[in-house]
Amino acid sequence: MKRRTFVGRFFAALGLAGTASAQSQPVSEARWQAATHPEDAWYDQIPGMHRFVFDTISPDGLSQSLGFANTYLDANKSKYGLKDSDNAIIIIVRNRSTRFGYNDAMWAKYGKQFSEQLNNFVDPKTKEVPTVNIHATSGGRLDNLIQRGAHVAICEVATRGVASSLARATGGDTDAFFKELSGNLVRNGRLVPAGIVAVNRAQEHGYAVYAGG
Repeated sequence: MKRRTFVGRFFAALGLAGTASAQSQPVSEARWQAATHPEDAWYDQIPGMHRFVFDTISPDGLSQSLGFANTYLDANKSKYGLKDSDNAIIIIVRNRSTRFGYNDAMWAKYGKQFSEQLNNFVDPKTKEVPTVNIHATSGGRLDNLIQRGAHVAICEVATRGVASSLARATGGDTDAFFKELSGNLVRNGRLVPAGIVAVNRAQEHGYAVYAGG
């Protein structure tokens, strides 16, 4: 019995020693950090203590996101006493919502083609092919958010695709259409290399993400 007690205590002591040894090992304090790129500096240049990006890929998804973005600003104002400038907001338009990153002039000129490209999209109010950007035209919900400080990130890859579609429909030149679209973005709008890249970079710069669909 004494021998068993001694052996048990011996191995228990070894276990405690091993635990102590493991706990005393230095723990690396290095933690992962995202790389920074000059092209992404603008994410930090938007003022605001709270950061939110709304990622949209369809007309319906954009419409829903615009409603939520306005609610977000209103609730922060009424319940927290925050100003709009206390919130950094980015609306990402990519894939099928990309065309809403272009101004009224482009919709007046290419509204028919945009509508066809979006499965015959029509203005929900008039039920007609839009001749203005229904969200970013004066008084639209995107225009209202822009006035409140929101920024719009427009997918360059998708814009190239829109330009290619216009070229096929009209017999024009893709590069010329791309240049025209790129020069006619909504206010506070900027082309980003790809919408999905903008989602990633926004997250790495501390933005919460709402995927609007």
